[in-house]
Amino acid sequence: MAAQIIQVKTEEELNKCLSIRLEVFVHEQQVPEDLEIDEYDTLAGKAYHVLLEHEGQAVATGRLTIYQDHMAKMQRIAVKKAYRGHGYGRVLLLALEQIAKDLGLSDAILDAQCQAEIFYAKLGYEVISQEPFYDAGILHVRMKKPL
Repeated sequence: MAAQIIQVKTEEELNKCLSIRLEVFVHEQQVPEDLEIDEYDTLAGKAYHVLLEHEGQAVATGRLTIYQDHMAKMQRIAVKKAYRGHGYGRVLLLALEQIAKDLGLSDAILDAQCQAEIFYAKLGYEVISQEPFYDAGILHVRMKKPL
């Protein structure tokens, strides 16, 4: 797998990210669009968006927001269905973690869909929530990792 990691700087790149998220979250998982797209989805926002491309095709995306002074929150991590299971999610998350480290952040948290908990655990994240909780109608657990 040869993926190009792009730290989003243009509207075109951001639109590719949003397109992946609409495909994965809104169409596949039935998350209401008004819950999926929010105030962080701008170039001038307080989020760092990453796009992965393979052979010119946008295949995965995610974003990082500052959760607390020292903590990154990894969000909206999505890989197109045809590209799942090939390591793109891992590459994407490692790229987000590198951005967090470059920002001087010491920890990362994320709210993982329960079906993806094992994926995140393999990358060093540990569950810190007492019980699973619903977000957009999907069961999640909160996970944390020191960077």
